[in-house]
Amino acid sequence: MSANLLLEAGQVSKRFPLPGGAGEFTVLDRLDLALGEGEIVALLGKSGSGKSTLLRILAGLIPPTEGAVRYRGRPVTGPCPGVAMVFQSFALLPWLDVLGNVELGLKARGVPPGLRRDKALRMIDVIGLDGFESAYPRELSGGMRQRVGIARALAVEPDVLLMDEPFSALDVLTAESLRGELMDLWAGRKIPTRAILLVTHNIEEAVLLADRVVILGNDPGHVRADLRIELPRPRSREDPDVQAFADELYQLLTRPEAAGEAGAAVRAAPQPLPHARVGALAGFLEIVAERGGRVDLHRLAGALHLEVRELLPLVDAAALLGFATVREGDASLSPGGRAFVEAPGLARKELFRRALEERPSLVTRIHAALQGKANRRLSESFFLGLFEQHWSAAEARRQLDTAIDWGRYAELFGFEDDTNELFIEPAGGLR
Repeated sequence: MSANLLLEAGQVSKRFPLPGGAGEFTVLDRLDLALGEGEIVALLGKSGSGKSTLLRILAGLIPPTEGAVRYRGRPVTGPCPGVAMVFQSFALLPWLDVLGNVELGLKARGVPPGLRRDKALRMIDVIGLDGFESAYPRELSGGMRQRVGIARALAVEPDVLLMDEPFSALDVLTAESLRGELMDLWAGRKIPTRAILLVTHNIEEAVLLADRVVILGNDPGHVRADLRIELPRPRSREDPDVQAFADELYQLLTRPEAAGEAGAAVRAAPQPLPHARVGALAGFLEIVAERGGRVDLHRLAGALHLEVRELLPLVDAAALLGFATVREGDASLSPGGRAFVEAPGLARKELFRRALEERPSLVTRIHAALQGKANRRLSESFFLGLFEQHWSAAEARRQLDTAIDWGRYAELFGFEDDTNELFIEPAGGLR
């Protein structure tokens, strides 16, 4: 890391209150991260590891619950003047043209109108939007709208540029083009930024762009690994060294955390379900079977054009159900997984149900709770209230939706839309 430290998070924790005063939900726990001058750092981690929350804390948009953020050695207590952020969703104001949107950050910082216009026009030119100053967001393609977002961030001449999945909402070719243009601007020193922190779910993107990759673990978010990439630029995804480093990252992301690793202590919260629909999980297992029963996850993701956030929930679900084993970045079908793939429709349901019944999970907890009721019915709000003692409201909702999908497929319980109730039918129906 550069000796000139720009931005630093020291023992940062972030907790949010749960509804009804039921306690707090911990997103980040005692996290350390430093960003030095002249480096690009990629932040990887499964969904829910707190990556976006960390970026907002580093930018001074939200405060940490504990710990501190420092910019050039000084505490960050509000929006940091040396830091700018690019969002995944473009975040443009539809009633402003390109020039007006790029001027927003400068206007918020009190830059006089004449100087504001000059700075905005210069960055519009640098980012390749010359001639579109008077166009409105609705007239622009997704790639051009994201260029506006990048130009707006760079116009304030930040030392540190924070990028929250800036290319994930774009098609593959547009994303590839923008990545290349960003690296050209960085390598040619055509932008004032001295360091970039990039949140991404694309492992190859991380290897192609970054000098370091920081991997976050889940529940709560913490640093699992901080790896330096000692590969010359420009980098090609066909380069064997790039492929080898991407393989190493896949191995780290799919490897269970060791008992002594930070954040792996026993927690009161139940084990969350991977957010994988049964249909997608079945498709994943069929693909593994078609490829001989074993796949390199990095190469499979590339072949299917899937990002980490799309592939890993399927891998985790297969492992949780005992349908696959994961080792050193490879997924292999288990005998149970092969039996599931080869079984006809109704037999698949039975195998899925057996796999659930043999392993404690939210699905079996819900089934047991329903069995404990005389009428075998409970409102979804009952389960959401329980889940919100451990997770945020949004995550509780996602967990319940996944559990309902799995429980319905296994015919362990059903869900009635009219009453928003989960239920077990009398004998002869759902179990």
